[in-house]
This record gives sequence, C-alpha cells and structure tokens, in this order.
Amino acid sequence: MAEPAPARALGDLSPSEFAAAGHALIDWIARYLDEIDRYPVLSRAAPGDVRAALPAAPPDGPGSFAGLLQEFERSILPGVTHWNHPGFFAYFAISGSAPGILAELLTAALNVNGMLWRTSPAATELEQLVLDWLRQLLGLQSAWSGIICDTASIATMLALAAAREAHPGLAIRQRGLAGRPEIPPLRVYTSGQAHSSVDKAAIALGLGHDNVVHVDVDDAWRLRPDALAEAIARDRASGLLPTAVVATVGTTGTSSIDPVPAIAEICEREKVWLHVDGSYGGIAAVVPELRPVLAGVDRADSLVVNPHKWLFTPIDCSAFYCRRPDALRRAFALVPDYLATTPADDVVNYMDYGVQLGRRFRALKLWAVIRVFGATGLAARIRYHCELARELARWIDQTPEWHRVAPVPFSLVCFRYAPPGLEPAEVDACNAAILERVNASGRAYLSHTKLANRYVLRLAIGNIRTERRHVQEAWDLLRTAAAAVAAERRSPDQTPATRRSARSSA
Repeated sequence: MAEPAPARALGDLSPSEFAAAGHALIDWIARYLDEIDRYPVLSRAAPGDVRAALPAAPPDGPGSFAGLLQEFERSILPGVTHWNHPGFFAYFAISGSAPGILAELLTAALNVNGMLWRTSPAATELEQLVLDWLRQLLGLQSAWSGIICDTASIATMLALAAAREAHPGLAIRQRGLAGRPEIPPLRVYTSGQAHSSVDKAAIALGLGHDNVVHVDVDDAWRLRPDALAEAIARDRASGLLPTAVVATVGTTGTSSIDPVPAIAEICEREKVWLHVDGSYGGIAAVVPELRPVLAGVDRADSLVVNPHKWLFTPIDCSAFYCRRPDALRRAFALVPDYLATTPADDVVNYMDYGVQLGRRFRALKLWAVIRVFGATGLAARIRYHCELARELARWIDQTPEWHRVAPVPFSLVCFRYAPPGLEPAEVDACNAAILERVNASGRAYLSHTKLANRYVLRLAIGNIRTERRHVQEAWDLLRTAAAAVAAERRSPDQTPATRRSARSSA
C-alpha cells in the first residue's frame, strides 16, 4: 500500500504554512478596510484587462500563498469595484462588517452542506434561531418561519412557486402548465416600480412575462390599491386566474413604500397570495421608530429582507419568511432514496423548501453580525444612514437648479440637475454627463434610474463605513461636475472629443 503523501506535496498547505498565510491575509484585510479610501471606488479596468494580466494556462506545480497574494494585488485588485468603499452610493450600497467577514472564514473552514438536518444539525438549528432573532428585531409576529436564500431574486421565485402551489387542484407540480387548455393563465401583479426579479421569476416558473401586470403608481411612486383591485377584477372577468401580488417596501428606483395594509385587504378578499419585497427597506424596521414601514406585513403570505443589503452581512444572505410553509414545501419537496432519513419530530430539512439541494452555512455570518452588534448597534447605524440621507435631501432642496424627485423614507435620495431654459432631453444629457464625471473621479460611485421617462440620479447610503464627510464629498463632486457640464454647453468650440479628453484628465 502506498504511503500517503504529505499535504504540501498534493498542493495543500501544511498547518504551519496555513497559519502564516492566514495571519498575513487577516493583516491584509485589516489594512484594506482601514485604508479603503485610497482605492478608486469604481474600477478603471477596461474589458479584458484582468484576464490579460493573468497566465493563460494553469500552473504545473504548487505555488506559495504569499505569491498568490502578490498576484492578487497586482492583477485582480485593479479590476475590483469596491462595494465596501464608503464612497459607494450606487444601486443599494452593501457592506461586509468585520464580524461577518470573520464568520465567512469559519464557514469556509467548516465547509458544511446543510441540505438535511443530519448533515449538520448546527447549520439548520442556527438558521432557525437567527431568523427568529431577525424576525423579533423586525417586530414581526411569531407565525413566520424562515429560510436563508442567496438573494431576494431567488426568494421571490420561491414565493411565486408557493403561490402557484396554493392552488393544489391545478396539479401544476405533477402535470405542468404546457398543453393544458383547462388551466387559465396565472396572473401576477406588482408595481411599475418593482424589481425586475418579479418578472424574471414569472419567466422562470413558466407563468409567462405577459402575465405580469405592472400596476400604476401614484405621485409618490407607490402602487395604487384602486388600480390593483381594478386589474384583478378585469382579469377575473376575462377568465384569467389572479395568483399573486408583489408589494414593495423600498423600491429600487425611489425606495417608495407600497401601501401594504390596503393591498393585504384586497389580497385577503380575492384569495391571492401576497409577497412583500422588503429586501432593502424592510431592514429599516430594526430601528424602533421606523418599524411602521412594515405595517400590514403580518397579513402577507411571504416576505423577503436582505441582511446583505443593509444589515452589514457579507453577500450573499437573503432572509425569506413564509406564513404558509406547507405550500412552499409542496412546491419543492422531493426526497430520493439516497437522501431519505428516519423521520424525526421537529426536524427541518431545508432542502425541502427550495430549488437548491446544497446549502452554505450562511446563518453563521448573520448570527455573528447580530451577536456582535446587538439590536442597539444595528439600529444606530441604520438610523445614522437615514439622517445622512435627509441631510443630503436638504442640501438639494436648498440649492437652485437641483431638484429632488422622490420622498426620502430611508437612505436613498433621487434627484436631478435641472437648470431653467433646457429641453427635457437636454436635462437628461446633462445628468448623464454629471454621473459620468463623478464616477470617473474614483471618489464616489452613483447610479441612475428613469422616472416618468426622465433620467434621475440616485445616491444610496448604506455602507457601514460611510460618514458625513463622504456624503459631503459626493455632493461637492456633483456640483463641480454640473458646473463643468454647464461650461461645456456654453462653449461652442468644445467638441465631443475634447469633452471626453477633459473628463478623462479630471
């Protein structure tokens, strides 16, 4: 029998090498988090740069971790957009806190697959516990049971699958939808401001994109309950089957809050599944005075909130709650012989509640964040972000030529530069040019949306390291960029080429 080869001969690190590399890596991460301001928040890499900087073929023999770390700094880091940067204001800012980062290391070391309770009891039971902790922090009733998904997109798909299975007489799980003219089209209703994951879920589940009804919104970009009721009534009269409504607490475009209590009343009356997408705004309920943002949610059938968006937990970690887990289990439970176990009371096998069999130990990092920060620490940081957003909103409201275009219920501010005398298309072009200049600065990164078909700038505050000075710097950059864009428009000798040159030199 051959003697086992030493670990290093097989490419792994010996315990002493691992310890040395681990210390070096933790030191690097600590410096990175402390000095992250020195990196440009938006990567300046061109397409193909990162791949071209790395060898085209794999190495023949083992290498050192120290060499890998050097290559990471030299070739990988220039292609990173720094989501952990305090100047990251695009989309919805996310940030990984130190407890969450360290817990990710433990997760990788344990390398657990929590598909069944028996495959790691701690993974299942900690997930149950930490989701109940989060439920309490959000002020929700005890009737909710939860599961951790990777993202809210998957959670929304699970919700719509459960909504479909809430009609067991249709036998869709067994027989599908195709070639069954006796089944009417299943309709899903959501705001015109809802996240695109609702549409994608309908496509993936075979409901069809044409069966996603985008309900009109009011002047504050919230779903109109009267328009929802009319759409459902119209569809029923046409022989269609209203199946689910997706309401949003904190829409992606404007962070508007749909009127969940009124929507829940309609769904209860019509016997339609109500899913609430609180992936961004729902987390704000951990702040006691902001808890009303989840008013009416206890009447919904399912809810998603994202700790990886605004609860300082490294991505990916999305908390999906359901008040009707039986429908969710009917949608997905399938136990082959090789996974069959002896039934046990009060044991949850999470593989029965979603598409994925393999499941990471995500609960460990969420537990670490809540355990280290505590309820008051988490609330204080979210409260601070909302205060910063309200301050930025005041600066915008007090500055001629700048206009806020949506309320600020959370930490997202939507606004645009709109000097008098310009056509709407010219204003749109100015704002796009301003965004390009600010993002090219390396000091701040913003994104945009369109409201009423007009180009709007978004500045979302959510990074745990963002301070007032970072928001002030972003506001200064915006006004400086606006002045430069205005000067370009007044200068007849400026060509597109010279304007691009001026932006790149800036």
